[in-house]
Amino acid sequence: MQHPHRQHRRRAIGSALVASAALIAAGLTALGTGTAHAATARQVESLDRGVVSVHTDSGNLVSWRWLGTDPNDVSFNVYRAGTLVNPTPITGSTNYFHSGAPAQADYTVRAILDGVEQADSVHAVQFRTGYKDVPITPPAGGTTPDGVAYTYEANDASVGDLDGDGQLDFVLKWQPTNAKDNSQSGYTGNTVIDGVKLDGTRLWRIDLGRNIRSGAHYTQFQVYDYDGDGKAEVAMKTADGTTDGRGTVIGSSSADYRNSSGYVLSGPEYLTMFNGQTGAAMGTVDYVPARGTVSSWGDSYGNRVDRFLAGTAYLDGSRPSLIMARGYYTRTVIAAWDWRGGAFTRRWTFDTNSSTNSGKGYDGQGNHQLSVADVDGDGKDEIVYGSMAVDDNGNGLWTTKNGHGDAMHVGDLDPSRPGLEEFKVDEDSSKPASWMADARTGAILWSTAANGDNGRGVSGDIWAGSAGAESWSSHADGVRNPQGTVVATRKPGSVNFLSWWDGDPVRELLDDTHIDKYGTSSDTRLLTGSGVHSNNSTKATPSLSGDILGDWREEVVWPTTDNTALRIYSTPYETTTRITTLLHDTQYRTALAWQNTAYNQPPHPSFYIGDGMATAPRPTVYTP
Repeated sequence: MQHPHRQHRRRAIGSALVASAALIAAGLTALGTGTAHAATARQVESLDRGVVSVHTDSGNLVSWRWLGTDPNDVSFNVYRAGTLVNPTPITGSTNYFHSGAPAQADYTVRAILDGVEQADSVHAVQFRTGYKDVPITPPAGGTTPDGVAYTYEANDASVGDLDGDGQLDFVLKWQPTNAKDNSQSGYTGNTVIDGVKLDGTRLWRIDLGRNIRSGAHYTQFQVYDYDGDGKAEVAMKTADGTTDGRGTVIGSSSADYRNSSGYVLSGPEYLTMFNGQTGAAMGTVDYVPARGTVSSWGDSYGNRVDRFLAGTAYLDGSRPSLIMARGYYTRTVIAAWDWRGGAFTRRWTFDTNSSTNSGKGYDGQGNHQLSVADVDGDGKDEIVYGSMAVDDNGNGLWTTKNGHGDAMHVGDLDPSRPGLEEFKVDEDSSKPASWMADARTGAILWSTAANGDNGRGVSGDIWAGSAGAESWSSHADGVRNPQGTVVATRKPGSVNFLSWWDGDPVRELLDDTHIDKYGTSSDTRLLTGSGVHSNNSTKATPSLSGDILGDWREEVVWPTTDNTALRIYSTPYETTTRITTLLHDTQYRTALAWQNTAYNQPPHPSFYIGDGMATAPRPTVYTP
């Protein structure tokens, strides 16, 4: 691999944006109304430096985390086997290119606080061939009651510090090769969930059993430290026959509620919180809402009743709560749970059928994913569910009544206006094909004409030729700026994921097993994954994409073709941009948690990263 570190970027800092960033850095949040309030510190993970060394033909790119708990003026030294390699302390970024060094060079980083050099960091994770493999072991295959054999493929993954050592671990979902969409009849194999450390050590394996059908819409697992003990828990829907990581069965081990079409439309449904270190089931309650009458969700054969979404949100502004939901085509029910002191407490339930919400246009507004963000600037998170949003207290916040869709993006897509925006595509052929709304109010800022089922859409700053995020979709012409004006006629070759990959703050295109940089005449290939596969059929998504190691740029994780490893790729490009680890921006961190939900979508932080960006704000956070 040729060394691509000599990249330059343009930077224009607007004084208004700098003032806003300064407010946030001081622990104040600008509300867009001319007022400000003290920001409540949010609980985040106590992480190590996450040092990585990515080898190229001309040396190693060493990068590490600038933690949210570090001071603004921290600087760093890089050591190879105890010998300092940088001539002066590093202040403008959190990476260093060590020219001519071999792939096996051993690096640590030392922070400098008030002129005093601190102790060594953890040793760098070595990407000797551009990637790092985490060994995994597929479960044994099986045969369904109707005689169909199946094996297993590594599917979606999430991350969390399962054992409290400061290093992120993986939680991996194994799907059988006969996994089904809800609209498809037929038996499936069991869904299996593994906890895996970065060195491949498997901490536990959970088998969800025969009474949880396998497919993208059935199992949305959340990995987060909900109780603040410094270790992540794992939450998911369970049923009779689920076996936890210690071999203990939940409910009846002999129950089989599958009907002749393979659907599970009877029997109890549970929500279980598992210990992230041992896989033990620590608490199980009835799933809310119960399925009730199957046909009341929109059909009688079991498609719409089993559409589940999940997320994690800071509903009190300080500590994370679990979000578990059911339904989006007709009725929607969202339940918010706290996990404290070893027990579940339900904080609130939002139900479109309740007397409070009925007839107000909240039904049928859900997407195949959700997003979590503080859209109204009060320091507490809201649930953006598609064409509607629910306030931190469980009350309906707004609805556009534009209906269901397959993709949406929530972030600071237009840095020239206050607050956050939502870009979404619609499936209803009578509604706008795509639109952008004020995420605080749901007011539509612009839209494109109805044009059938618009199944794909993306929004992010992928081109320095236009200010703010670019938005494009399958059934709308051109690339549009934040005001909805077509600024480029050639759409990117991808309408899938995004990744901050190279040295500038403009984001790249992640699709299937490659990363490209957008250009108005053609896209430029920056990475092609070797010996890996994407997931979820035509969705062609990675197991996980996000800032999980090194500096603020994003890693991408694909399973190897033979499903014996999770192959992590990390950028080889040097950057002069310094941003706090995105893991300590809680909008971004909760987005990594919900990324595995149904039709996976890329994460967005709470602030704008792109061409001409202001100095990135520092988060107001604390660690357990």
